[in-house]
Parts: sequence; C-alpha cells; structure tokens
Amino acid sequence: MHDPEAESLLGGFRVLDLTDEKGLLCGRILGDLGADVIKIEKPGGDQARNIGPYYNDIIDAEKSLYWFFTNLNKRSITLNLEKYHGQDLFKRLVRKSHFVIESSDPGEMADLGLGYEDLEAINPGIIMTSITPYGQTGPYKTFGHSDLTTWAMGGMMNLCGDSDRAPVRTYPQTAFLGGLHGALGAMVAHYYRETTGEGQHVDVSIQQACMLTLMNAPEYWDVMQMNIPRLGSALPFPRKGLFPLIMPAICPCKDGHVTFFLPVGASQVIIRSNSGVLEMMDQDNMAGELKGVDWASLSLDSIPQEEYDRLREPVDRWLRTRTKAQLYEEAVKKSVLLVPVSNTRDLVENPQLSYRKFWMEADHPNLDDRIVYPGAPVKISACPIRIWRPSPLIGQHNTEVYQDELGLSPSQLDDLKLQEII
Repeated sequence: MHDPEAESLLGGFRVLDLTDEKGLLCGRILGDLGADVIKIEKPGGDQARNIGPYYNDIIDAEKSLYWFFTNLNKRSITLNLEKYHGQDLFKRLVRKSHFVIESSDPGEMADLGLGYEDLEAINPGIIMTSITPYGQTGPYKTFGHSDLTTWAMGGMMNLCGDSDRAPVRTYPQTAFLGGLHGALGAMVAHYYRETTGEGQHVDVSIQQACMLTLMNAPEYWDVMQMNIPRLGSALPFPRKGLFPLIMPAICPCKDGHVTFFLPVGASQVIIRSNSGVLEMMDQDNMAGELKGVDWASLSLDSIPQEEYDRLREPVDRWLRTRTKAQLYEEAVKKSVLLVPVSNTRDLVENPQLSYRKFWMEADHPNLDDRIVYPGAPVKISACPIRIWRPSPLIGQHNTEVYQDELGLSPSQLDDLKLQEII
C-alpha cells in the first residue's frame, strides 16, 4: 500500500472539498497529488452522485461512474452547513486544513459566516478556491448557468457547427475546465504560501476558462476584425482581401476518419508532407495529375478555392480506400500531416498509452470489482501520481474524521445524525 504522505507532492496537506459538479475535478487533481481531500456532502449525499452513467446500468447514488471518476482519492463526510453546529464543525476542520474549494453562488459562503475573510481569521494560511460560472465579481456573477450556457458565453459554440446552420454545443466539459483551472490556481497560491506564509482567495471564472480554448480566434479578431466562421469539420485560413480558404480537416477513410491537411506553399514541412502523400497514392496508382504539381509555387494566401478543391478531390477519394492503421503507419514513415481520429476502443488499445501506463485500475471493495480509469498526463519522477483510494461512499469517513480526529464521542455522533447535522 502506497503512502501519499511520504510519496507525493501534497502529502500532509488537507483539502476541504465543498464543490458540486462545477469543481469536483479540482479536488480530484489535488488528491491525485497526494493531498488528504475530504469531500463534504450534505446529509444523504451529494447531488452529483445522481449523474450517470452508472456501474452495470444500476441507477444508484453509490454507483455513479461520473462520481467514481471525479472523486477518486477523496474521503467523504456528511455535514449540513446551514445549521450552526454544522458551521462550527466546519470551522474546526478549517483550523487543521490548508485548502478549501467551493463552487456555491458568490456571497453564499459569506452569508453563512464561512467566506474567505471568516476562514482567514481562523486560519491565516488557508487557501480558498471558488469556482463559479462567471467569477466572484461583475454584472454576471449571480447569473444561473448550465454547461450549454457557459460554452455559449465563452465563445466556443460560435466556432462549432456548419456555416449554414446554428452553432452547436461540444461534449459537456466546462465543469472540468473550471476544476482544472481551480487546481492550477490553488497550486500557484500554495507556492506563494510556502514562500510567504500567507494564504489567499483564488477566484475562478468558468466562462474565462472556456475562452482559453478558442485558440487563435481572438487574435484573428484583433488583427483582422474577423470572426472565424463555422465550417463543420473544415478549417478556415483567413486571408486579407479574400474569402477564407476552406480546408477540410477530418476526412472519411475505409474504417473511420483521419485528420489530414493538404497545405500548399514553399515550407519544407509542407513539401515533405505532400510528397509523401503522392508516394503513398502512387503505390495504389491513384496519384494521377497530382504528380506534376509544384507545391512550392502555390500559396495559401492566394490560391483560389476552386483550384484548392481540385487538388484535394483525388486525395479524398484515395483516403477512402485505406484504413486508419494503414494510413497512419505510412504517414509516420513519410512525415505526412495525418493522424487517425481515435475512438474509445482505439485509445484503450493504443500502444503509446499502454507503454506510458496511462490506464490505471482501482479496487472498489463495495462492488467487489476493479474499474479502469484514465490516468494522469503528467509524469513526476520523484512523486508519481497514483490512485491512493477509490471514490468514497456517502459519509464513509464520518467516524474517522469526527470521532478519531475531532474527538467526538459515538453518542455525540448519534445526536448529530438525529439533528440532521451529519
């Protein structure tokens, strides 16, 4: 059994996790780094336990796969913060903790007497990370939200979809963006605390986190006063004085799709990639008129769309005759700008992920089973990221925390349950 206190970056540090699904990943990341993360749930369990899918399709608050993933490496206690005795117990925990993460509406924690200023008075070194849709300040701070609205307000939806149709949503993940940036902010504040001894309040806006996914769209507006249009699976190449060049990016092949660019220009990378494609096509007697094209004489800034489409058409026809594996194997050998579009099965069987031991298993004693999880993309040589414990049951660690650590008696715990405080 590995010991997170001795073998991890955050061993010996404690996190009190009050988040709902907007911030659950934040505590999960800190727990992966070895922190003792105590997930504080309302009596009866957190609402996020009702998010599917479920283990073996059994609809049960203790079998949510979403909960399993976002709450690995955490302990669970139940506590009602709306009652005075619940607030008092929480403050006692804060005295022995290093981080508090929460995702309630701005001002809600302060209304309970548990805002940053209140907690700082109890523990001057405390770091409080608040993860909300629009941040703690500004005219939108109290607005309601969903994954759909934060994607829309963050700008990503305007880039997704076809040009002749309304914007579309991407797969729900804004909460994970908020959690990721919450963990990043907490760790930066932790570094500051380690050098100064001072804690601070970390304010995360999910809207702003979404905006960081827009890549170069803001820059095109800044430089060219141009909103990049929606083009489905194609990519636009903005050009001054001309319509953007539309370059298909996701192309059908024999058993799925590949991402493939057919750029033109004098770059050695472009010339090498296009020459490699022609060699592959010529092996199948499908290169045709493309064998005589001088790619270096063409420019993305000036090539007419019709000319580009004419060059592209035989390549797309040829791609449909090869499998993803065949195309990728040859593309690597010939430095072609092509990769397969992986589905979940491809990822599970991927030799690179297998070699790096990306997939990790966790025992779930209550299920009498082991579940495979995506691991960490970060390798830390001295302090590896591990699964230290499976996701907890509702209030599984009440006795450990309240009785063994805070010194409450069994009869006091029973009273707290009767009063619906825990």
